Amino acid sequence: MFWMTEDATVVCDHQLGNVISFAPAQSWVTVAKRRVLVEPDPVGRTIQGCPNLPPMGKPCTTTLPVAAGYSGLIRIGGQRVCLDTVIGMTDGVAPVMYRVRSPAQQLVDASI
Repeated sequence: MFWMTEDATVVCDHQLGNVISFAPAQSWVTVAKRRVLVEPDPVGRTIQGCPNLPPMGKPCTTTLPVAAGYSGLIRIGGQRVCLDTVIGMTDGVAPVMYRVRSPAQQLVDASI
């Protein structure tokens, strides 16, 4: 399970909707000069490009709270580190999950 950085690729389950930016809550821990994401960085992020359109439903536009994927052991500034297993719901209709396609680094692995 790799740590996520600010360059992580996160997509809705429609596979074309991408989270377009993160605003990392911390800046003192980095991997390859990119800030590591911590709780609650994945929440409330904008999703762009979701193909789900009416009448099939509403496109995914925002990430909702993380359901799983924060580290149970590793914290930065008291906040849990985001792992490449992060998943949660989007605001799309019908209910749709978002998940990590790439954590944007392969150097720091929380499972070793």
